[in-house]
Amino acid sequence: METAAPELSILPSKPVARQRRWTTEAAIKTFFGSNALVAIVVLALITIFLFREGFGFFEQNLKSLRLYRQAGLEYVDIIRAEGERHAQLSRELSQIRLRESNESALTAFDQFAIGFSDSSEELNALVSESNDRAAELRDAALQSGTVDPQAILALRAAESRFDEIARLMKGKIDNLLAAPPSLVSVKARDSFQRWGTKARNYVVQLPATSQRLRAWNPDEPVPAFRTVTSFLFGHEWITASFWQDFYGIIPLLVGSIMVAAVALVIAVPFGVASAIYVSEVAARGEKSLIKPYIEFISAIPSVVLGFFGIAVVGQAVRAASQMSILQWVPFFPISERLNVFTAGCLLALMAIPTIFTLSEDALRNVPRGFKEASYALGANRLQTIGRVLVPAALSGIVSAALLGLGRVIGETMVVLLCAGNRIAIPDFTQGLGAVFQPVHTMTGIIAQEMGEVVRSSIHYRALFMVGLVLFVLTLGINYLAQKMVARYRMSIG
Repeated sequence: METAAPELSILPSKPVARQRRWTTEAAIKTFFGSNALVAIVVLALITIFLFREGFGFFEQNLKSLRLYRQAGLEYVDIIRAEGERHAQLSRELSQIRLRESNESALTAFDQFAIGFSDSSEELNALVSESNDRAAELRDAALQSGTVDPQAILALRAAESRFDEIARLMKGKIDNLLAAPPSLVSVKARDSFQRWGTKARNYVVQLPATSQRLRAWNPDEPVPAFRTVTSFLFGHEWITASFWQDFYGIIPLLVGSIMVAAVALVIAVPFGVASAIYVSEVAARGEKSLIKPYIEFISAIPSVVLGFFGIAVVGQAVRAASQMSILQWVPFFPISERLNVFTAGCLLALMAIPTIFTLSEDALRNVPRGFKEASYALGANRLQTIGRVLVPAALSGIVSAALLGLGRVIGETMVVLLCAGNRIAIPDFTQGLGAVFQPVHTMTGIIAQEMGEVVRSSIHYRALFMVGLVLFVLTLGINYLAQKMVARYRMSIG
């Protein structure tokens, strides 16, 4: 009798299956672990590169500041500042003229403006002459490494001339202010009164400028910390100048903060309100329509939004400011269509999807028992949303706003196209009118100037310092957002 041969099992033995499972798990761990390691290495390299290139700026800037003082450029700039203040007052007169519509009043006003502009002719001539002497001193110092003391004494002869020019300017401006032009427009009269106060203050402080000229000492050492403070607190960003380059980040920082603030003021209410509606109010059909369309906004290229801002938003805002029904607004009409408000509107559009998605997730993660308990106590839907759900999800909503801030403050193309790119601190004396003035931002200056600078130059390293400040600022914002998220998770855990 034949016995059947035992069937061979086709399944692997337990040790083989366990070995294959371990091999698969090891491969998965290796794959994801290597990706994480690459990300950490790349981030470390970026950080090291930023610090290495950026910190070389301080040594070069210190040498530039010392030469700026020793060669007398600083001395001439004390005089030049008065000429620039006078020119700024003349430009403000041109802005006041736009607010006056009566032709007969404009004739007298134009004569007044011409007289004020001509009062600085001798001051401008003194600045031009002193420029030439200081430039020669600087060129000689670059070649020989020393400054001729006799040439400095010749440069300082401008002190007595400035005193005489200041006395003559005071007499001319006082005579003009004693017989101001008659203006019909109320807005023009108010602006001219404010201008008159500035002009009187300008005349009053001229003797203080004379004292600064006498107290100036080319041999006074420039401390090392000046190179840091001039960058962090400097109000001028001047590059490729035949005279002197200055690298102060304050105008760029103020511009970035203003644009981001306008964006958040617009984006947070729209994003959070949309999240509340979709999460708690909208029907199923509305949710399927609203949510995809809001999230689709993030797929629009930023350069397309920038062109939209130039062609549509900026033009519409300027046209609206010229409408007769809005002439009661103090700072209308505006002359610049590319400004903080235009860029902020476009950045708000880019931030809304981020704020909407994260806020909706925060609202959905609130325990269902909170809502049921509120309804059980007799609260209606609006009371439940405002007093229960939103406070419970507040940490998540705040983190959504912070992540939206991190999104807009690092944006480049929109602000480069729509912010106006004027490197100056806005005139905050105009109140909300400062929002309708052009600015430049940290991201915009890097994108605009990095392709034109010489590698390892002071300008090149200054841009890396701007990138380093932006990197630290963005890192801090994201750190706060993560802390908010962690706090929110603990509160609902």
